[in-house]
Amino acid sequence: MKRIAIAMTWCLFASVWGIEPAFAKGGMTCTFTDGVVKAFEEGVFKDEKVEALRFRIEEVDLVRQTAALRTEQGTGELKIVRAIGANHFLEVVTEGFLNMTTVYEAVKSGDQMPAVHSRHFGFFGAPFVSQYHGTCKAN
Repeated sequence: MKRIAIAMTWCLFASVWGIEPAFAKGGMTCTFTDGVVKAFEEGVFKDEKVEALRFRIEEVDLVRQTAALRTEQGTGELKIVRAIGANHFLEVVTEGFLNMTTVYEAVKSGDQMPAVHSRHFGFFGAPFVSQYHGTCKAN
């Protein structure tokens, strides 16, 4: 409980004084090797094969709450929702589906940051959802 109170106080001062996480200047690389993928088929969600994900989040602007997503397939725009001890990076893809990556603060400066990546897609009206667990490292 004491750690949570200290973290909340630090985040409050950081937001007031404009202190930004280390990744805000150079972006970060995120790697996800573990996850769950489900496709809705024949009235039930069925497990699908999990493939590792790797992408970069760059051009982070915490004031404007924007960033860029860089993948092997190209670049996308991200919106940022700030939280105490974490930042949520939201991507609304062309068809209106939503991807969200939450990056939590590292325990110690320079450490990898725990992260969760969720995708809410659909194919021909059928849900295709996934959630991955991994880490991000400041570039």
